[in-house]
Parts: sequence; C-alpha cells; structure tokens
Amino acid sequence: MDKTSITQHISQQYNAELEDIRHKVLTMGGLVEKNIADAIQAVVTGDSALGEEVISADYKVNAMEVTIDEECARVLARRQPAAGDLRLITMVIKTITDLERIGDEAEKIARMAIELAADQEKNRATAPYTELRHLGERVREMLHNALDCFARMDVEASYQCIKADKEVDKEYEAIMRQLITLMMEDPRHIRRSLDVMWCARSLERIGDHATNICEYVIYMVLGKDVRHTSLEQVKAEIRGE
Repeated sequence: MDKTSITQHISQQYNAELEDIRHKVLTMGGLVEKNIADAIQAVVTGDSALGEEVISADYKVNAMEVTIDEECARVLARRQPAAGDLRLITMVIKTITDLERIGDEAEKIARMAIELAADQEKNRATAPYTELRHLGERVREMLHNALDCFARMDVEASYQCIKADKEVDKEYEAIMRQLITLMMEDPRHIRRSLDVMWCARSLERIGDHATNICEYVIYMVLGKDVRHTSLEQVKAEIRGE
C-alpha cells in the first residue's frame, strides 16, 4: 500500500510533520537493528569491546524514543488527528515502545557477552556460543522485515513476518531442549548452558516485539486489531474473508 495515500493532507506542514515522525521511527529501527547484530557478534566471538559499544548505543535508542514520543504528543495536541491519522500516531507510539524494548534486550545480550568473554579468558576450554548465531540472524532478519513493512505499509509482508515468528519459537525451544539435556548429562556445563538460555530468551523476545510491529501495520492499513489471534485469523482479515 502506498504510504502517500495515508499521509497526504491539504496542509503541507502537517504532511511534513507526519513524514518526519515516520523517518525518525525508521532511523531508530536501524540503530536497534545494528545493536542486535553487534550484540550477537559480541556473544559469539567473545568481543567485550563490541558489547560495550552496544551498551553505549542503547542510550541513543532511549533518547530517540523520548524525542519521537514528544513529537507525537505535539501532533495530537495541535492537529487533533482522526481516522487514519490517529491510527498512524497510535501505531508510531506503540512501535517505538517495542523498538526501545528490543534495544533493552540487545543491551542484555551485550552485558552477557562481556561476562562470557571474561569467563572465556579464565577458561580457554570454554566453547564459543555459536548456538545463538542462527537464532540471532533469524530475529535480526525479522526486525529488518518488520521495519520494511512499516516503511511500505505492506500487510501481506507483515503476515509473512508474523508467520516467521513461529519458526523462531521452534528454534528457541530446540535450543532449550538441547541445553537441558546437556546439563543433565554433565553438570559442568550448567553455568554455560544457563548463560546461553538467557541470551536465547532475549532473542526470542525480540522476535515477539518484531511481530507486534507487523500487527500494528495491519491495524494501520486495515483498521483491524489482529493481536492475540491465530495465523489463520490474521490471514482471513488480510484477505477480507
């Protein structure tokens, strides 16, 4: 769906305000996506310096959330938007909340990466945390696709992204089962397995937040709230069945 059909108004200033908000959301999303990629890399490679960079960058994410939130409040007060415009502002406020929480999860992974890097320095036998690489790539791709859906207001792509979260959940559960089995077989792996579990949990939560963003896109375009519904119901809403 063409975003211009949603945001065009007689007032060019109003158009500019809405477009500026959209641009800032996508900028914030790009920073969060980079933080996720860096946090995963820090864990897998034991790069504590990269972990520190992610932690520092999270302050920028928080500041961007506050800035966008204030801008949305000004638009609500001055323009008193209705219908599609009101849905757009509502979607933006919800989206930046999810992006900020994704940033928090990336920060958690980065902090864990610093701790794990220190442990690996003490114990050279500790294996790198490669189990997280594939799951991390999946959720990073999910967020990238969710932001693309936001930019293009694409409901069909949003459905596909929501669908992808099921695969993320399956991979997360598989990692959990493997780690539990490993801890039962050899108690010496308990500490390492618990660390991986915490990181995997954060990655799974990032997938959930990306799903939320796609649900907001569907709400924006169709006016249908598809939260807490099955994939079949989401598909039916998109196709007008």
